[in-house]
This record gives sequence, structure tokens and C-alpha cells, in this order.
Amino acid sequence: QVRLVQSVGGFLVQPGGSLKISCAPSISIFSFSTMNWYRQAPGKQRELVATSPRTGSSDYADSVKGRATFSRDNAKNTVYLEMNHLIPEDTAVYFCNARDGRVGISGDYWGQGTQVTVSS
Repeated sequence: QVRLVQSVGGFLVQPGGSLKISCAPSISIFSFSTMNWYRQAPGKQRELVATSPRTGSSDYADSVKGRATFSRDNAKNTVYLEMNHLIPEDTAVYFCNARDGRVGISGDYWGQGTQVTVSS
């Protein structure tokens, strides 16, 4: 079973600030999984923030493009979402997600969520 463990606790950041959320899968899955960051704001549907296919470049939602960076530390088997120039609209619960791309495998794994609040 794959478990995705995100940063403990939440973030309270002032507008214009920055943050870095970590996500550590319990096993090495990067070679066959697409890693994603989602977020869900109060009263809104979950939206894709960033995606990192196992091949190719990462992509970002228009709402965070230029302000977000999806990175990974292969040695630590950890991925990160870094954001800067935060705005109140970034307030949401952020979820790490992994989708297994192997043929015949239906794997969709989620982290426990990390609360991000952007407020002055």
C-alpha cells in the first residue's frame, strides 16, 4: 500500500509570502507515477494546481503559474510544492496525489492534506 505523508500542521502566511509543502511517499513511486498537487478552497471543488509527469516538464494551473514550483528530491523520495507571492485566493487545503501509470494498475493515492491560509 502506498501512503503519501504531507507536511504536518498548516501554514499561516501573509500575502506576498511564500511556503513549501512536502509530500513523502512510503515507497519509491516516481518512476511509474504522475505526481500532482491539488487544492480545495472552502465551498469550491478540488482543483489541480500542479502536475509532474514521470516524463516531461511540470505544468501549473493558470492561477499559480509563475508563482509555483513543483520539485522533487529523489534521494529523499520527497516532492515539494513551493509557492511565492501568495494571495488570499491561495487559501485552501492542499493535497498531494500520485497516480500509478502502469498498465493494468489502478492506483490513485492521496496525502492527508495541508491547510494553507493566506491572510494579513
